[in-house]
Amino acid sequence: MSREMICINCPMGCRLTVDDTDKSNIRVQGNTCPRGVTYAVNEITSPKRMVTGSVKVDGGTIPMVSVKTREAIPKGLIFDSLELLKTVTLKAPVHIGDVVVADIGGCGVDFIATKNVEAV
Repeated sequence: MSREMICINCPMGCRLTVDDTDKSNIRVQGNTCPRGVTYAVNEITSPKRMVTGSVKVDGGTIPMVSVKTREAIPKGLIFDSLELLKTVTLKAPVHIGDVVVADIGGCGVDFIATKNVEAV
């Protein structure tokens, strides 16, 4: 099967044509750098995304703190991970890089804080 996609690994935004008829030999055309091939193969075989959100902060100078995954997680975990964030409340102070949720869905990736929130 032939698919078209746009590479998001760099600002070039190459238009890729991906033939995954033979799953053991996925062919990619249209890339201007090797990252396009890596992106396309990963997108076909095991798509992952960075996830951002926010969680409540108790006793902080602001009521919420932004969070993100430390690295991309499998797409199938996105909605469950966002639902999980709704149940989290942190106690101030919170610092950039603090682990908010460890090992999301057993994939080995953590949600981390992306902002400092001082205690009141």
